[in-house]
Amino acid sequence: MGEQQKQAQPLGVWHTIKPFVNGGASGMLATCVIQPIDMVKVRIQLGQGSASSVASTMLKEEGIRAFYKGLSAGLLRQATYTTARLGSFRMLTNKAIEANEGKPLPLYQKALCGLTAGAIGACFGSPADLALIRMQADATLPAAQRRHYTNAFHALSRIVADEGVLALWKGAGPTVVRAMALNMGMLASYDQSLELFRDNLGFGEIPTVVGASAISGFFASACSLPFDYVKTQIQKMQPDAEGKYPYTGSLDCAMKTLKAGGPLKFYTGFPIYCVRIAPHVMMTWIFLNQIQKAEKKIGL
Repeated sequence: MGEQQKQAQPLGVWHTIKPFVNGGASGMLATCVIQPIDMVKVRIQLGQGSASSVASTMLKEEGIRAFYKGLSAGLLRQATYTTARLGSFRMLTNKAIEANEGKPLPLYQKALCGLTAGAIGACFGSPADLALIRMQADATLPAAQRRHYTNAFHALSRIVADEGVLALWKGAGPTVVRAMALNMGMLASYDQSLELFRDNLGFGEIPTVVGASAISGFFASACSLPFDYVKTQIQKMQPDAEGKYPYTGSLDCAMKTLKAGGPLKFYTGFPIYCVRIAPHVMMTWIFLNQIQKAEKKIGL
């Protein structure tokens, strides 16, 4: 009896941490694939030209390693942000299913679990996100202003030493709100699509996972773009001749945008934004599915 309890204890621990480990691993693998695209995207946003010109300039002047600049910070972000959001989402949905007597959750409950998981993930991932943005943008700064971070941990230690611990969560408010919206769309739609394709339509494993991943990527983009649009407008606003800014804050920006251009104004540039967000979401789910299959084969 005592021997059985000893064997059951490690399995119980693994059962608890497995969604977190699997979530972090799938996010990190997806980042390794998507990182070059993300690096080009950051340079485009910083005004260095089109995708083709940015890519060719980076390759010619900085070499192939330039496409993986900031990879350590990107991996650290996934190890914190995605570990927390995917792990906590699965933990929350499992608890909700138990409370629902084993029945599938309605969409609104999945959405609430996604909102909560997004907030938890963003709180954990904000420092790594700050390090990633700074490392990717460093090469675009004038030589005298460059920080020359060697890796993510060097960036984090420098930020703490130069600006204080709380600087690691600089701009965390808008990041958390955007993450809540993104994960509500991403996580709830994936679970709902899986049930639709697998249980209602009888699709096989590959079309179910790929189809649900694509839908998840679309809804992650659709739910988060309005918040991303407002955040971008706030970040790039300039004072007028009298020194007044066009917006007093995010809410003021949202209301003025809605009044001036209607709801569709928030979806300016949606195709490009979707191309940025959806591939990472899709790769994360596909890798997660493969990890879970491998674990089943070896009995984990």
